[in-house]
Amino acid sequence: MLLIQNGYIIDPKSHREGKYDILIDRDKIVKIDRRLVKPSGKCRVINAEGLLVSPGLVDVHVHFRDPGFTDKEDIMTGAAAAAKGGFTTVVMMANTNPHIDNTDTLKQVLEKGRETGIRVLTCANVTKEMKGIELTDMETLARNGASGFTDDGVPLMDEALVTEAMKRAARLDMPISFHEENPEYIGNNGINMGKASAHYGIQGSSREAEISLVERDLKLAAETGAIVNIQHISAKESVELIRHAKKAGFNIHAEATPHHFTLTEEAAITYGTLAKMNPPLREEADRQEIIRGLADGTIDIIATDHAPHTNEEKSQPITAAPSGIIGLETSLALGITELVGEGYLTLRQLIAAMSTNPAAMYHIDAGYIAEGGPADLVLIDTAADVTVGNYASKASNSPFTGWKLKGKVVNTICAGELVYSCKKHLSKKI
Repeated sequence: MLLIQNGYIIDPKSHREGKYDILIDRDKIVKIDRRLVKPSGKCRVINAEGLLVSPGLVDVHVHFRDPGFTDKEDIMTGAAAAAKGGFTTVVMMANTNPHIDNTDTLKQVLEKGRETGIRVLTCANVTKEMKGIELTDMETLARNGASGFTDDGVPLMDEALVTEAMKRAARLDMPISFHEENPEYIGNNGINMGKASAHYGIQGSSREAEISLVERDLKLAAETGAIVNIQHISAKESVELIRHAKKAGFNIHAEATPHHFTLTEEAAITYGTLAKMNPPLREEADRQEIIRGLADGTIDIIATDHAPHTNEEKSQPITAAPSGIIGLETSLALGITELVGEGYLTLRQLIAAMSTNPAAMYHIDAGYIAEGGPADLVLIDTAADVTVGNYASKASNSPFTGWKLKGKVVNTICAGELVYSCKKHLSKKI
């Protein structure tokens, strides 16, 4: 058994907030009360005085590069990075090699995930070999454990195919997620068409690349009734389109990444390839609208798009280096520092976007704190200073390395087991 005493709980699902003790037996929470006495027998006690106790974080957009690209990351190291970042559940993207478009690969990654200590789930592909031509057997993949469907990394351009994919996902009551970048509007990916592209003397990526596909897929979502997730939003126009679609009652969800709510295209000039990502960092007006979307619920999910690459890959010229940055170990602190610390979001709103809401979209039994519920928790010192670095990930491709942030993960507990512990921390009252 495990007893967590004196922690300050925030649970967006039940709206419980305050100082409580939590008793865990095996993988379940068995009792929550203002004051619990340590039970007789073997029971570990964690004194959470001054710490925030949140549901374990849930990231529904990670790349663990396994199988096929394990020089960048693998499922074990990705899970270690997740646990250090406070995540107890992650959903992998399916752009591995081989792709997760078949049951053999699906079962392989899920089996590896069960060895990590956290909950590693995965999407399956929408199309075979991510070619955008032929749909996968979505029904069979769902029966064998896929959590949703996406060809993340590649936009789906065939409208008839997307329509049919949405219809199938709707019948399965499973989310389908879209990477919205129309190549017709992209000269060089990963860099905004504007100040950043001019700095490098390249064409860059226009905001129309995103807007055009967001418009299409919101229309198709309205027609099909599918659970549609618009991934890693970068443009202010996309936020407004999603705002209108949600007000109309469609089953739309939207992700924002920490880098898109923190940085602008100026970072691509300052940090070079370490700030190159798809879709690219855009302008300050876009960043502010993403924050406004998080505050009013238009954007209901914060997802890292954790995308590890080797130092050698990121050392290439701006047009040759791959897009993407790691994010699992910086996401929470960036949320606390840039959103809560600046007064844009409350802690409850941040936890909802990083835990409760993504779990609900994927129908995952996670993202809440309740008696009889999963013993997936993260204990956070919201006042602690953190210097970004010393990553558990294999990769270190992040513009945030060396940044001073607020918010330290002290303990991560998954299924009642302590999967991460930071013994050196500074505890203060929340």
